[in-house]
Amino acid sequence: MPIFEYRCKACGTKFEKLVRGNEKVACPECGKGRLDKLFSVFGVKSGEKFTPSSGGSCGGCSASSCDGCR
Repeated sequence: MPIFEYRCKACGTKFEKLVRGNEKVACPECGKGRLDKLFSVFGVKSGEKFTPSSGGSCGGCSASSCDGCR
């Protein structure tokens, strides 16, 4: 069950929602269903640190090693 990110076209609120099957999604602030689905990246949380799996990296890492973005 994926978590999706949305932005409401009516009021601009950004929110995340766990979506099950064909569940209809509405804005938690205004209740409208006119939404844009936002681009999301997977992330990894280790302890207190959250690291997105893409977007901010240098691209120099492989599955087994990282060069530290030198």
